[in-house]
Formats: sequence, structure tokens, C-alpha cells
Amino acid sequence: MTRGHVLWLSAHPEPQSLSGSLRRDGISHLRAGGFEVTESDLYAMNWNPVVTRQDAGLKEQDRFYVSADVRSTYLHGRLPQDVAAEQEKLRAADAVVVQFPLWWYGMPAILKGWFDRVFVSGFAFGKEPATGRRLRFEQGPFTGKRALAAVTLGDRPASIGPRGKSGQLEELLFGLLHGTFAYTGMSALKPWALPSADFTEDYDAARYSLLTRLDRLFQEKPIPYRPQFTGHYTDDWELQPHIRPGETGISVHVEEA
Repeated sequence: MTRGHVLWLSAHPEPQSLSGSLRRDGISHLRAGGFEVTESDLYAMNWNPVVTRQDAGLKEQDRFYVSADVRSTYLHGRLPQDVAAEQEKLRAADAVVVQFPLWWYGMPAILKGWFDRVFVSGFAFGKEPATGRRLRFEQGPFTGKRALAAVTLGDRPASIGPRGKSGQLEELLFGLLHGTFAYTGMSALKPWALPSADFTEDYDAARYSLLTRLDRLFQEKPIPYRPQFTGHYTDDWELQPHIRPGETGISVHVEEA
């Protein structure tokens, strides 16, 4: 009996890179610890990141209503096989590790395209067809799953700190942590990061840091993003005026300790 099922989603074009080594060691460590691990190495898979009419089974002359048409295709069980296979991996997972190098302050295009094609309406968000219940945040379809972003980046450690030029890491990755993980119901964990990755001299220290976080994958507390449907927000999805009055910015969407 396994201790849990982890999907390791990665995006780096060079298997012998630092990222490739961390991926192999991380997966081996989880498996040695009794976890079942499923891999999606997007470059090795030659993953197609582009949403097209074919995702909705449309012909070239058809008008493409992206969200609605792909949702309909999903609900009728007719998504392309590559997308359906990734959705099955995610359904089976208790936790997801999303590993990538930070390129231009975001995910590599191939990884962004994985989310574009896999996290479709009806599967990752939207409304329940039978009840109309909104599927997001605490009502999201992936509640109970944990998500860890493991990021290598060129910035110095202080640059991604509270007063860093590049922005504090959790705010820098807000679109992924809050807008993707938490939005779909996942428990978003604080990201693991290796700054100055191109100048790493002590691989063993970097490896130890990552493996230590993986050991706590199912124990550590997630980022306490505010729920949407329990009074924190107005009907227009704006923070209620009595909560942290006068304050603005990303941090107001995290509950105080």
C-alpha cells in the first residue's frame, strides 16, 4: 500500500540540467519513501501547448468559442487523447509537484500550455452541470489535493525577498499559486525555490533542500488564501470593506495568522 500518489509535472528541455537532476532525485526520493509517482516531463513528451479547434473537435471553418466549445467536448468525453490522459493523471494524484525554471518571471510556454489545454471548463473550473454550483476555491473540483511549485531562477536570494527588486516569491507566483492552484481547490504550499541556479556550486545542498520539502509534502500548512463563498468577498468578488480596511494588493487575499 502506497503512502499517496504524486504527479510530478516538469518543464525543462535538457535532461542533464540541474533541473533534470533535481527531478530525478526528487522522484526517486518520493518513491523510496513509499509514494507512487506519475511523471509528466513535458519536453520529453513533446507536449503540444497550443489550444486549437481540434481540442473541441471543430473544423477549420467553424467559429471557435474556446471555453464553451472545449467544455462541451470535455463533458461529452471527446477531448484529444493527450489531454484526457493528463486529466486522468491529475484525478489520481493526491499532490502535484510543478517543477520549472522561471523564465521572464513566469512559466515556460510549454508548461503554461499544459494548464491551458488540461485545466478546461467542467474539469478544473466552471459550474456543475446539474446544480449550477460554482467550481472554484473552497468549492473547486481539486479540493483535497496539494500543490507544490519547485522553481529554479536566476535571481539572488534577496531579490525575491520581502524588499527584493523582483518581488517577494509568493507574490511573484500569485497567478499560479492563487489563480490556478487555489482557484481549482488545491491546497497551495509555499513554493520551493533555488535562486542563483546557474551558479549553483553545492548540488548536495540544493538536493537536500528540495528533498526536505518533499518529506513535508503532506504535513506542512498551505498558504491560507481566503475562501470565496463564506463572507470574505462581495458578490462582485471584491474583498469586504471591513476586512483589512484601507489595505490593497495581493497580500490582502491571505488570511492573517
